[in-house]
Amino acid sequence: MEPKALLWLRYVAIFVFLSAVFQMASAVTHYTIPEEMDEGSVVANLASDLGLDLESLSKRKMRLDVVASKKYLDVNKDTGELYILERIDRENLCPSKSVTTCVLKVDATLENPIRMFNIELEIMDINDNAPRFRRDTMHLDISEATAIGERFSLTNAVDPDTGSNSVKTYYLSESDHFNIAIQTGRDGSKFADLILKKSLDREEQASHNLILTAVDGGVPARSGTASIIVRVLDTNDNAPQFDKDSYTINLTENSPIGSLVVKLNATDKDEGSNSDLFYSFSLYTSEKTQQTFSLNPNNGEIRVKEMINYEDFRIYDMEIIATDKAANSLSGKCKVKILITDMNDNHPEISIKSFSSPVKEDVPVNTVIAVVSVSDKDSGENGQVDIHISDDLPFALKESSDNYYELLISEPLDREKVPEYDITITVTDRGNPPLSDNETITLELLDVNDNVPQFPQTFYTIPVMENNAPGASLSSLTAIDPDLHENQYLVYFIIEREIVNTSMSMLFSINPENGNLYALKTFDYEIEKEFLFHIEARDSGVPPLSSNVTVHIIIMDQNDNTPLIVSPWRAHGSEVKEKIPRSTDKGTLIAKVIAIDSDSVHNSRITYQFLQNTDATLFSLDQYNGEIRTMRMFSYRDSRDQRLVVIAKDNGEPALSATVTIKLSTVETALKTYTEVPLEYDIFSDLNLYLVIGLGSVSFLLLITILVTIVLKCQKAKPSKAAPSCRNSVISERNSTIADSTLVSNDAYWYSLFLAETRKGKLVVRQPVSKGARYIVSSIPRSTGLTETSDSAASTLQYSK
Repeated sequence: MEPKALLWLRYVAIFVFLSAVFQMASAVTHYTIPEEMDEGSVVANLASDLGLDLESLSKRKMRLDVVASKKYLDVNKDTGELYILERIDRENLCPSKSVTTCVLKVDATLENPIRMFNIELEIMDINDNAPRFRRDTMHLDISEATAIGERFSLTNAVDPDTGSNSVKTYYLSESDHFNIAIQTGRDGSKFADLILKKSLDREEQASHNLILTAVDGGVPARSGTASIIVRVLDTNDNAPQFDKDSYTINLTENSPIGSLVVKLNATDKDEGSNSDLFYSFSLYTSEKTQQTFSLNPNNGEIRVKEMINYEDFRIYDMEIIATDKAANSLSGKCKVKILITDMNDNHPEISIKSFSSPVKEDVPVNTVIAVVSVSDKDSGENGQVDIHISDDLPFALKESSDNYYELLISEPLDREKVPEYDITITVTDRGNPPLSDNETITLELLDVNDNVPQFPQTFYTIPVMENNAPGASLSSLTAIDPDLHENQYLVYFIIEREIVNTSMSMLFSINPENGNLYALKTFDYEIEKEFLFHIEARDSGVPPLSSNVTVHIIIMDQNDNTPLIVSPWRAHGSEVKEKIPRSTDKGTLIAKVIAIDSDSVHNSRITYQFLQNTDATLFSLDQYNGEIRTMRMFSYRDSRDQRLVVIAKDNGEPALSATVTIKLSTVETALKTYTEVPLEYDIFSDLNLYLVIGLGSVSFLLLITILVTIVLKCQKAKPSKAAPSCRNSVISERNSTIADSTLVSNDAYWYSLFLAETRKGKLVVRQPVSKGARYIVSSIPRSTGLTETSDSAASTLQYSK
């Protein structure tokens, strides 16, 4: 029995607890707020209103269940405030107009233990919606015969707001013909009727545009508008009217059948069938008139029905009636008088008696090419005839006898401008209106060889890349001859001219038929840079005519020459060996690499750089002048032997290069160093050019004489092992230092000599002597190749055994 008693006690406790919960949940907390409150706005403090402490809100996990499609509210568990989470739109929440009170129900629940609170929020309406018509435009059709006071229903406006915020009244824009009457429905809604207060006249005003405005009772009030378009329907209250009551028409005899005499126009201010008209003859129009003229009943056109003769009838009278097609038709009428006038009804005639065609374009001026005659069957002024041709033609008419005229050439003719002429001869009588006739003859011109072939240009510059293939097409030189046939056929050929015992026809050829120019050999920019010759175009006329054009062929350089290193000199690609003291100062010029390139200026621009450098911190290389200098003094850690590989690269595409290997050996012997003397280039002005050339030539001859004398004396002198070096000596031991030299090694003097000879337009080359480390310096003219040095081409400056 004891377990059952405990079970009953448990059921009783649960029942009591649930009863307490339901009793607490049945209490409803009510709030009233306006719609459209901003998000975050505080509605009330739930903690204080429900008697809860703030700690219990978060510990007992208070939550809100909003009975709606959106969660409009939430609780701040820190402050206990109930606030707006989303804007509340009363019209969206309670869309029915029959609902007077809009309530939002919220359930607040606490856990541990569970406790529920019922909260109701009454949403008050604000005037946030303007009245709106179901249709923005209303169309009404009202007959112009409608009685005053007639009412017409209009579409009412709707306002989602309730109470005083809904539609209160209507206003109509200012109108002389309409006003409105406002009615109230059973549900309190407002309606408007349109009332006619003045008779309508469609012919005066076919439509009326009105604006209907609906205004609600909110503060401030809102409004909406709709357009009312009233179309006035027509009644047959206007008779047709002609433009004029009477018409007088002048009509010439022999007018073609069907020609228009006059088009009558009657109008009716009504519309539709009330304005549709048809035309007819009245009973007062004679039968003869109705036989001679026809009347179109639909458009009022009067046309010629039979041939009209001035001698039969000169005046025709008729009365025309216009009637509308309404049930109760109305009509209007007018009178028409047609006056027949005599006419010039015979055309003048022209006849070609003789005509010469074709003629040569060089026919003399005043030559007669045609004879014509004119006539007219009419009499008086209608039979008098005038003849003429266009003033733009190089021809003239000259009367030879009565009604006979000669057609002459008045200006020189040119077939190339106008190959043929269409000559229209026009004759006109003096009637009113005048009649005319014309005859066109075609004069064809025969060609004469009177035009010289013309090239589009007087001078052609044609660039040709060197190393071209023999037979390559260079350009097409085409001349134009506006003549015809054999006078137009052109033959092209090169005007012979010799260049260095070479004929132009051995270098170039031209296709005699089309003027295509070809190269017969491969050109080398380093040998031949340009050619200048003439090409002649000659036609096949009798006598033939010709013209020529100047052609300038410019050979374009290719990067086809590898740079040649001329300093420091080395035999057959061997290393260059130099000795320098270890006490050499920083910035001292050790060696200078000089390379030359036979290509053009752009392709022969040479830059230098180290390909190998034993110690990158010890030597520097100027990329533009090839000077190798020390970057610091030698230290005991530096190797005694330094190996430098310098590459000389040109500026071509692709670039070509050459290398030289310099092996430097440092010695402890204190060598005497000298101060560098910069080499300067003289800049010659145009005014002193001839003076400098003369002085340079004399100085050069004097220098050659002195050098030859020195060479001869040195050859006669007995060789000595300890012969002292002198400043003018060109041949020396490679490991010795030249006295008074401006550089450390003997390459400095070689460089100075190289610059001096280069100024004279020559190349300088060093050649080794068979025994020892001696060499010969030779000055070679630029026209001679560098690979061979002959006695005639090279000038040896000095030689020593």
